[in-house]
Amino acid sequence: MMLPRHVTFENVERWLKELRGHTDANIVVMLVGNKADLRHLRAVSTEDATSFAEKENTCFMETSALESMNVENAFTEVLTQIYHVVSKKALDIGDDPAALPKGQTIDVGSRDDVSAVKKAGCCSA
Repeated sequence: MMLPRHVTFENVERWLKELRGHTDANIVVMLVGNKADLRHLRAVSTEDATSFAEKENTCFMETSALESMNVENAFTEVLTQIYHVVSKKALDIGDDPAALPKGQTIDVGSRDDVSAVKKAGCCSA
């Protein structure tokens, strides 16, 4: 996990407590260690971050936007976890379709859309 200071990592526990205190109990949380490509600046070990995530019952993944490493996987994992939570809620409600919340379908694009953005170099200076 790339963090400029270890104290930032130490604040994550407090931030999670605040987040969980103001949200639904079934919120999906992922701890993301970004800038994994900057290994020489690492302030928190992968093992420490993984252990913390397990203790807090969250997902953990290291990413690098620069190297396009695990960024899409992180989003996919969060969406998969959200799907599981919503599916479980639907099963708990039972067969009453009136009890299910009505939502709106949102088109998040296709892989071709993502590839077009990558080719355009949205993050390059």
